[in-house]
Amino acid sequence: MPTEASIAADLRSLGCPEGGTLLVHASLASMGAVPGGAPTVVRALLAALGPDGTLVVPSFTPGNSLTSPMYASRTRGMTDRQLRAYHDTMEPFRTLSTPSQGMGRIAEEVRCTRGARRSGHPQTSFAALGSRAQWITAQHARDCLLGERSPLGRLYELGAHILLLGVGFDVCTAFHLAEYRPPGCTRRYDCKVMLDGTPGWVSFVDVDLHDEDFGRLGGWLETRSSDDGRVARGRIGDAESRLLPLRWAVDAAVEWMNLNRTAGPHPGPRSGSDWLSP
Repeated sequence: MPTEASIAADLRSLGCPEGGTLLVHASLASMGAVPGGAPTVVRALLAALGPDGTLVVPSFTPGNSLTSPMYASRTRGMTDRQLRAYHDTMEPFRTLSTPSQGMGRIAEEVRCTRGARRSGHPQTSFAALGSRAQWITAQHARDCLLGERSPLGRLYELGAHILLLGVGFDVCTAFHLAEYRPPGCTRRYDCKVMLDGTPGWVSFVDVDLHDEDFGRLGGWLETRSSDDGRVARGRIGDAESRLLPLRWAVDAAVEWMNLNRTAGPHPGPRSGSDWLSP
């Protein structure tokens, strides 16, 4: 049964950088029965990083968006009248209190931990704990979901590492940074936020992001790393896990996308913009 001490030891054996910065994507269920659950895992991650380290997680909120797969799934088949009613009941994004959605219990535990900092993007925020948390999460530009002016850009500058704890490359958020180098096709994004204390809508244009091929990209990365061992593999608790340098992964992803992605827009979820109240 994994304990806080054994999880921290597993992290160090995998190569978790003491004093470094770690972007974590994690599945608590994959680790087995962890006494204390997500708080135990977060404490173990912080222990492995040490007092000078920084722990970062995605704290995304697709539920307040008109352009997310979650929105498309929830509104499929609705009439215009039903869509307007649905829009009225959508919760606006609040940096300090809106829960993350679909990011897992470990990510949500980081967001809720005392001292955590969170970036202010209404769709793709990140939460962080540690010595560099404030710098990483500050000034997340609204029209830069996951690019240079987002926490991913800061993590690239810092030479952070990525930990995939019990999850695959298909959820590796850092790959999105490669889509900005150079920027691909753009699209409009719409989401509900607080405007001067009142719920309202904002729209912006940014790169048309998609992750359908991230699994293939990750497989290529692992093959590429077989010569130099850039992707470390091991178990954390019962979870098959990978640790890799973020900067190397992003640079390699740019190369792979240039070779494997065709030019032009990619199909995405239906936008609800046409049904926004005037």
